[in-house]
Amino acid sequence: MSDVIDELEKDLDSIARTVTYRPDARMTEFQGLPLSEKSAVFHLLSSRVQQEVLSELNFGDALELLDHMDPARVHHVLSKTKDKKRRERFIGRLKSDRFEKSEYFLQFHPEATLSLFHVNYLYLPETATVGDAAADIENHLRQTGKVPVILVNKNGVLSGEVPLSTLVRERNSSKLKNFVRPSKVLQYNIAKQEIIPYFSAAPHEKVVVTDQDGSVLGLVYSDDVMDLLDAQPATTLYSFAGVEASERPFDGVMDKVKGRYRWLIINLVTCFMAGGVVSLFNGTIDKFVTLAVFLPIIAGMGGNASTQTLAVMIRGIAVGEINLKNSYPAISREVLAGFINGLITGVAVVPVAMIFGVSVWIALIAAVAVIFNLVVAGFFGSVTPLILKRLGKDPATSAGIFISTATDVLGLMFFLGVATIFLL
Repeated sequence: MSDVIDELEKDLDSIARTVTYRPDARMTEFQGLPLSEKSAVFHLLSSRVQQEVLSELNFGDALELLDHMDPARVHHVLSKTKDKKRRERFIGRLKSDRFEKSEYFLQFHPEATLSLFHVNYLYLPETATVGDAAADIENHLRQTGKVPVILVNKNGVLSGEVPLSTLVRERNSSKLKNFVRPSKVLQYNIAKQEIIPYFSAAPHEKVVVTDQDGSVLGLVYSDDVMDLLDAQPATTLYSFAGVEASERPFDGVMDKVKGRYRWLIINLVTCFMAGGVVSLFNGTIDKFVTLAVFLPIIAGMGGNASTQTLAVMIRGIAVGEINLKNSYPAISREVLAGFINGLITGVAVVPVAMIFGVSVWIALIAAVAVIFNLVVAGFFGSVTPLILKRLGKDPATSAGIFISTATDVLGLMFFLGVATIFLL
């Protein structure tokens, strides 16, 4: 088996010599390799030849090759690229692709952020020596101030890692392949429900997250994931419900009461506020009793719409995607979405109301009120959590109360106010 591996290594060395010394056959030889072996051969080339190969590849093939390298090597290669526009295009695409795939992986928990991903690693071939690795580590340390994890590949395919403690002990002439230990590996698009159990079963371990082609996206430490779970156990679900995060199904009755009554009192106050709005229009309701039928509809539609918006915004805040400074596009889109959803549901209100014998004018006023309240829900559902986050408060815990108050009070005031103007 070792003879076969040695022969393959010789073949790659031979291809690297062909690519270097025979420009006429360079691309035919290089393009005939699978991506992993292209990466391994590319690593063997001088900086000058690497740039020549990169310039002869089309953008897609070159991007695929760069994506197979570690960030430090990509930085080194692109720093030598003279075509500034092409270099910037590579950097933009590499960042975008890695961000999207990392974000996809992080969906396993609503509080998971990009800070879980570490890119402090070097991706070296097994044929490299301990001395080669030491030189790369020294260069990496000088550039970043951090000692990297040493991941190792065999002909471009991840084979494991070499502990730094091993590198310190061994002779500079020894090859890394003699000291490789298997790494724990997860592909970024693994089913979400499998991720947490995997980390739970690997305490104090680092996990290499890979792309579909086997290239490394980054490292995630199981302790970081466990800290996230311990710090925020089902936070979002508990917070929306107004329940203490520490409460469990078999807690005592009084423990449950103590954990919930404050939220219920706050909710009672907001209900009185909504009731106060309704009482302002007693004369209108007395004259047009049918209006009362639409009160829970207006409030309920606003509440549901605001909860949808709030859930999206909480997720965005949790992953660091949105803050108050960059929020205008998101807020405007939520408001517009609320308006369009209001049109759709508002149009449905009119024929249903008329089937039950409700006046067409009351039905139309109710339809317009639904539109208004969904716009209010979109605005307050997006703005409120951002403001609370800026103020240092937990938006998942406290935003719901303020948003439901806004949709109930403003929605009912608009509905009954318009009804008073047009019907009396």
